[in-house]
Amino acid sequence: MNLNLSGHHLEITPGIREHVLNKISKIKRHFDNVIDVSIILSVEKLKQKAEANVHLSGKDIFVESDDADLYVAIDELVEKLDRQILKHKEKTVGRRHAHSGEPSYEAE
Repeated sequence: MNLNLSGHHLEITPGIREHVLNKISKIKRHFDNVIDVSIILSVEKLKQKAEANVHLSGKDIFVESDDADLYVAIDELVEKLDRQILKHKEKTVGRRHAHSGEPSYEAE
């Protein structure tokens, strides 16, 4: 998994980088096919914003979150991203069939 972490009007400190890495590891636990993660942290007047673009095999997911505190925005971002990835995983797993190509027989 490639992680690209950048900041707009913000210097990425080792503490912020460590917090993001700890939170992103939660996503890797749920889904192994994450190819690339790009996270942009930005600061506006009264708002801290976190955006993530995740490239999975076959799909791109974009999530954004903002809050007055940057760490809370990162936490909300990871929660949203986790829900989206689990939703994508359920869809892909739901498409697999144990006996594809065989007619289904119901017990009478």
